[in-house]
Amino acid sequence: MTTIVTGGAGFLGSHLVDLLRADGIEPIVPRRAEIDLTDTNAVATFFEETKPTQVFHLAAEVGGIGANRDNPGRYWYANLMMGVNVLEQARIHGTEKVVMVGTICSYPKFAPIPFREETLWDGYPEETNAPYGVAKKALLVGAQAYREQYGLNAVVLLPVNLYGPRDNFDLQSSHVIPALIRKMIEARDSGAAEVTLWGDGTPTREFLFVEDAARGLVLAGRDYNGPEPVNLGTGTEISIKDLAHSVAEATGFDGSIVWDTTKPNGQPRRQLEVSRAREQFGFEAETSFADGLAQTVAWFEAQGA
Repeated sequence: MTTIVTGGAGFLGSHLVDLLRADGIEPIVPRRAEIDLTDTNAVATFFEETKPTQVFHLAAEVGGIGANRDNPGRYWYANLMMGVNVLEQARIHGTEKVVMVGTICSYPKFAPIPFREETLWDGYPEETNAPYGVAKKALLVGAQAYREQYGLNAVVLLPVNLYGPRDNFDLQSSHVIPALIRKMIEARDSGAAEVTLWGDGTPTREFLFVEDAARGLVLAGRDYNGPEPVNLGTGTEISIKDLAHSVAEATGFDGSIVWDTTKPNGQPRRQLEVSRAREQFGFEAETSFADGLAQTVAWFEAQGA
């Protein structure tokens, strides 16, 4: 069996590659410098050369609120085209299984809590990440259409916000947990009296440890063969304000936290209903938030300046 992991050098992808190798599978990981997944001809050549049996499509261009506001066109185009090319070439080359990673940014801005897969189409996504979320939503439609017309076994998973070792800690493009960790460690080390954070701290988010998410992908690749999208998460939400205090404690930052309410909050709440993953392929999160956060902080500190 030949397995491809797009985005396999990235955050989630690198953990997935570790699990596959532990199972005796040596996946092919296309590097961005070697192949542009938005280039239809390049992807066609790559599939012709590799003839994959299974594809995990994780490659994405994504970031936090600021990055989404700065790159709406690019995020819509790049994420849509990468997924379209993977689906089409998987169809042409008879790939047996495609596992596609979507996003909970596809959910309506005011989706009822907890987010249920059935409500995915009940409204427009939160504005700051809508182009990215809509692109991923279109790929769900494509996967379902290719299943219906061509028999392609493509499944779509919707992971909640991920965190953990190897995350992106670049303040210009990172998500909230790595951004908080970096800001507070730098403030701690410089002796700063305060850190300033976006919004007012009231929105809630749900977080899934990256190693748990990678395990969910492996389970879905092995055991899930349905057309409906599946949430991957813990089913537990935390406010950004409480998250900030948890990160401060984990990093040893004892200064003040100041909220810049001129900056956007993003989606008001995020919490997933996660029973479908448990029922369909036996996935449940295993890592507590406290343990996951401690591992993430330790990894970042180990990297040095």
